[in-house]
Amino acid sequence: MQYFNLHTHKFTNNPNTLELVNQFPWEFDNNIPHYSIGIHPWYIDEKRWESDLTIVEEKLKQSECLALGECGLDKRIEIPMTVQIEVFERQIALAEKYQKPIVLHLVAAFDELITIKKKLKFTVPMIIHGFSKNEQLAKQLLANGFYLSFGKYLLRNPDLKEVFQSVPNDRFFLETDTIEETLESVYALAIKYKGMSLEVMQNQVQSNWENVFGK
Repeated sequence: MQYFNLHTHKFTNNPNTLELVNQFPWEFDNNIPHYSIGIHPWYIDEKRWESDLTIVEEKLKQSECLALGECGLDKRIEIPMTVQIEVFERQIALAEKYQKPIVLHLVAAFDELITIKKKLKFTVPMIIHGFSKNEQLAKQLLANGFYLSFGKYLLRNPDLKEVFQSVPNDRFFLETDTIEETLESVYALAIKYKGMSLEVMQNQVQSNWENVFGK
């Protein structure tokens, strides 16, 4: 039975895990078999982002590229929100063009995200990685069609237990992002919180993966 890692910056080459490895257009590694690629809001460079978008589009054409991202919005950085939104909306358009899901980085900009979704009426699945907020926000995002991925904060914040338990089983993913802990440790806590066996959890995440990524 296989594990699925929705978002990681570390390629482990574990034969039992399908890893969606985050890649940046300016430092691309051709040796990674499954990846997402996008312009993270932290790294928007106004002198370079047009050429970065060109690289992102080229990679989205490849079968090894399973998703666009991580990309999104972050109100706690100095890059103007107008610039972040422009780059984000350009990436959404590419994801729609090539019908690839989007892995999202969102910090304090959930209202803006929902507004953009309603405005652009895009159809590709969108997954908010590293979810760490409350049940009310989780329900609002789920109602607007988003998936939620859990990892670091699930391990480190016991208050997320009830939030995770409230998420329908067909709408969550699990991930490691940049943490040192293993994906197996994330699965173990998810199993405990959901009251599932490992086999049932693996089957559920695999089903969610196939629904979003088609493979």
